[in-house]
Amino acid sequence: MRIRPKKDDGNENNIFWVTMTDLMTALVLVFMVLFFYTYMTSYYEQIQEKLEQKRAAEALEETLKEQNIDAVVSSGVVKIQDLSLFELNSWELSPKGKDYLAKFAPAYLNSLFSNEYMSKNIDKIIIEGHTDSQTYKGKYSKDEQYMKNMELSLKRAYTVADYMMNTPYNKQNGDKLHKMITVEGASYSNPIIENGKENYNKSRRVELKLVMKK
Repeated sequence: MRIRPKKDDGNENNIFWVTMTDLMTALVLVFMVLFFYTYMTSYYEQIQEKLEQKRAAEALEETLKEQNIDAVVSSGVVKIQDLSLFELNSWELSPKGKDYLAKFAPAYLNSLFSNEYMSKNIDKIIIEGHTDSQTYKGKYSKDEQYMKNMELSLKRAYTVADYMMNTPYNKQNGDKLHKMITVEGASYSNPIIENGKENYNKSRRVELKLVMKK
């Protein structure tokens, strides 16, 4: 009588494969935990950064209000609109424009540098000039009109920057400001539209934009 050996079904005493399966499962779990932790940390830091930016923007807006300085502040962007800063088709500051900037510039700059978050994280302060689409209209071709407005918007932005640098802000921050300040012109490429039409007075403006370090 022959006794046949039991068939090895491949599952008994297969310690190696069981161990490898457990190891791979553990590695996947560790990877998932690390990924989730990294994602949540990054998400939390982004939320904190946005909150800090919001607080700083609100502090800037409050400073300007307290000193009765008329300016539109939105997400850290300051728009100086319809204040007769310049004479028509000119980049020379009007007396009213000089009076305004003499109040605005120190309040704006000192507010930025007195805020710890802003002082550490501002990369650039962009002073950007804008015109309306009516300036030079009829005198030049469309392309010439656009570039004439580009020149005008750039010169106006430079004039504002130059005047701001010569106002009595806290000069201890001068070296920082020199590295940050940038002048740009936008011609009439970004008009202010209200009720489906361009508001020419509001389109003629200078904007101050903050670019934060990445």
